[in-house]
Amino acid sequence: MKELILQAHQAMGNKVSGKALVAHDGLSARYDLDRLRGVFSRPAHKLAGQSYIDCILVLDTAKGGVASAWMLYEMRSRNMAPRAIVFNSVNTILVQGAALANITMLAGFDEDITSLVPHGSQVEVDPHTKTLRVIDRLGQPMADPVQNANDAVLRPVHGPR
Repeated sequence: MKELILQAHQAMGNKVSGKALVAHDGLSARYDLDRLRGVFSRPAHKLAGQSYIDCILVLDTAKGGVASAWMLYEMRSRNMAPRAIVFNSVNTILVQGAALANITMLAGFDEDITSLVPHGSQVEVDPHTKTLRVIDRLGQPMADPVQNANDAVLRPVHGPR
């Protein structure tokens, strides 16, 4: 069995690993999160009710501006931040916020990252190699990544709907 390794175009931060919270949804630190409780709080968000603390967020895109950026720093200062954020696409303001907060980030993949990484899997984010590696898919060894990308049975469940 081959492991799944995905290549990003942009990366920054330190190598980290942890549980992946995956959703084909955006991220606004201002409107999507309850930063005091450490959970996704916007009812319409696909990860509503789930804790983001010390997780690897794998999301479609960044939303928001300066307020979202400085909120990442505020979350880090209270030890209530994700370990890393991985996006299909990201805006420059959120990149600056993640850099200030020292939150690892990957962005810009050739395929939709939210459809390839299983929700709840253990992943490793390595900015030096610009890779996201799925270590353990919900306790099971990874199958061939080409099969994963084409097999609907292996697609992740993206949190509550």
